Parts: sequence; structure tokens; C-alpha cells
Amino acid sequence: MANNRLPGEFDLIARYFKPLAANMPGAVGLDDDVCTFAPAPGDELVFTADALVAGIHFLPDDPADLVARKMLRVNLSDLAAKGARPIGYLMATAFSPDVDEAWVASFCAGLAADQAEFGIGLMGGDTVATPGPLTLSLTAIGTVPAGRAPRRSGAKAGDVVLVSGSIGDGALGLKVLRNEFLGIDETSRRYLSGRYHLPQPRVDLGRALMLSGLVHAMMDVSDGIVADLAHIAEASHLAAILRANAVPVSEPAAAILADDMSWLPLILTGGDDYELLLTAAPDSVPDLLGIAAELDMPLTVVGEIAAGEGVSVVDRDGAKLELASQGFRHF
Repeated sequence: MANNRLPGEFDLIARYFKPLAANMPGAVGLDDDVCTFAPAPGDELVFTADALVAGIHFLPDDPADLVARKMLRVNLSDLAAKGARPIGYLMATAFSPDVDEAWVASFCAGLAADQAEFGIGLMGGDTVATPGPLTLSLTAIGTVPAGRAPRRSGAKAGDVVLVSGSIGDGALGLKVLRNEFLGIDETSRRYLSGRYHLPQPRVDLGRALMLSGLVHAMMDVSDGIVADLAHIAEASHLAAILRANAVPVSEPAAAILADDMSWLPLILTGGDDYELLLTAAPDSVPDLLGIAAELDMPLTVVGEIAAGEGVSVVDRDGAKLELASQGFRHF
């Protein structure tokens, strides 16, 4: 980012944001104050929003296209956790003085790439200036069959807890980008930093799980698997047990743990995973694993839901692990 002046507001919108709305008829080329959209009969709308602040939610020198794509994908991950089909998004940008036109061009190119990948478009928003820091906000919109979106509050005593993909890569990737893992090989560095910069929202898996009718509760893992399992337990007025040895990790993460198990708390609480965390009856596990296998996505049983409150993290022998923190908190 450089300290060059941006074009005027309306020139900026016409040059960079209007093309992002081209495939969204209700946005009428961003020439109106609102966008209209009619869901299909029997569907309801799902909304989610996130704000990103430079230096807090992304590194100030992160590439602009990856900032844009991560901003979009973390919201799509929320939609995935409700089994929603993404439709489009609203976006507000508060550009700081160090943002130049080249940064905006790269930022919008990142959005365009993910719009093409996920079949969505820009529905509107706002563009303003700020003395800093750079602040971005995005609201994603999707559709789901009415009454079918799985909530955090649906877990039942006796349920098993499952998670998709692998846990801990995003948090370790941030450490890599801050040069705290100088000893690992370049392939592992690229993999982990890529997982931090470019989450993979499990949109297809989330929709398939929702349509199966087998999922009792579901959300995505953003604040860390311990903290987010605690959200499910609290909303469901139950307790949860997380078996640390069962939590799936990638090969690079496993190699780091093999050298130093003190990184385990970060893997469990660091966040930025954007995997799906869900509960279901034990007898539905084979069907759920089959659904995930059809989509070539690992799904792993990592714990269970029980009467009581709170989350207990235990080792392979059932001994409770003490963690300094459950996960990321904004305040």
C-alpha cells in the first residue's frame, strides 16, 4: 500500500465495484441505493456479517487480493454451517490513507476470482475514507429450505461431535507468517500460510449435511475448536467433551507437534480453521462419514455431548487438559 490519492468515490465505484455486481440483476449496476432479491418458494434467507480491521484480523502487508478473498470466505463459511447456498454479498470499505488504487484493483480482483468460484455477486454496499486503520465489512446472503438451517442450540445429550478437515493450520500459518517456525520446510510453510490466508469454506459439505436431516447442531470453527464447541454446549444447555488426541491435524501440524507438544493448545484454541463442527446421534455417524467421503472431505469424531455444562478437553487416557484460554476473543 502506498500513500497515493484514490480516484473520487463514484469513479472508484464505477471502475472497480460495478463490475463485481454485473451478474446480480437486482443490484442494477449499483445505480440505486438497494438491491432486490426474491428467494425461491419454500426457501428462507440466511445472513451473516464480519468486520476486518488491518493489524487485528489480517497483517498490514498481506496481499490485497488475499485479504479480499479471506473476508469473503469467512462469511461463506458461516453460510456453509447453516447448509445455505450462497447468493451474494454486501460490502462496506473504509479505506485508510495508505491504500492506493493498485491496492483496490488487486482487492477487487480477489473478489472477482472468488465470485467466479462460488457463483455469487456483489449486491451493494458503501465506500468511505477513514484516517485509519483500514476497515472492511462484508455481509453474505444465502438461501436454505425454510426451517432446515441447523442451529448451535440443537445438540442433544448422547450426541457425538464431529469436525471436518483439519484443525490448527490457520493459527500455525499466522505463526509462520510472523517467522516463528523458521525450522520447518518450505512446502509446510506454504501450506500453513495458505491455510491462514485462504480458508476453504465447506459450502458443499454443509449443504449436504443439512439436507441429510441427520445433523442436530452445526457451526463453523473460527475462534478455535474448544471455544466454538463451548458455544454449541452453552446454546444447547449441555456439556461437551473434546478428545484432544482425536482432533484431526494436517501433516505439517503433526510434524510440529512431534517436535514440540507445547503447540497443542494453540492448535485447539488458535482459531482461523473455518471447518464445520457438528453434533449428531451416534448411529448416524456411518451415513455422515459416507456423505463426507462422497465429497472427498474428511469428517472425524472428536468428542461427545453430555448432561451438564462447559467443555472438558481430555487426553487419550481421559485425563483433563488444562488450557490457559479456550480461544480467540474480540474483547
